[in-house]
Amino acid sequence: MASSSSSSYNSPCAACKFLRRKCMPGCIFAPYFPPEEPQKFANVHKIFGASNVTKLLNELLPHQKEDAVNSLAFEAEARIRDPVYGCVGAISFLQRQVQRLQKELDAANADLVRYACNSLPPPQQITTNNSMVRRRVSNPEASFYTNNPPPPAAGGLALPYNYSFPWNDGNASGEGGGHEGNI
Repeated sequence: MASSSSSSYNSPCAACKFLRRKCMPGCIFAPYFPPEEPQKFANVHKIFGASNVTKLLNELLPHQKEDAVNSLAFEAEARIRDPVYGCVGAISFLQRQVQRLQKELDAANADLVRYACNSLPPPQQITTNNSMVRRRVSNPEASFYTNNPPPPAAGGLALPYNYSFPWNDGNASGEGGGHEGNI
């Protein structure tokens, strides 16, 4: 009973299991290739070889080894997926995607600047509520797209379109019931 529970804790690392050798207590692969991830070592071994990985890990400082193994595993998996380009293909794909998204972002920012500067097409070309468009076109003072804002309403706030404030009882002229006094 004791031997079975101790053997479960001393199961060989993925590298030793793959290489069919006994996993010794000071195994250089054990901290980086756990038995739960056998494919990780299989990929690294297939691309780089166990001997080369051993030499590399022996030359590195202890705090560099985990990052090196993770890089080798990533490159090995990328090489298996794409034998010609490897991770360079994935990097190129992501760079093209970033460039495309940057162009889209630049176009959206340009649209925002045009909107903020009121350089949108005239209201006749907007296909929303036709009665609102006609009212704006027929009354140049109420046009949102002109540089001359309409005269301020009685409440003191000038809006480029007819809007009834809740305190105006629906009267867009600014006169009417609701609250007495200034805003």
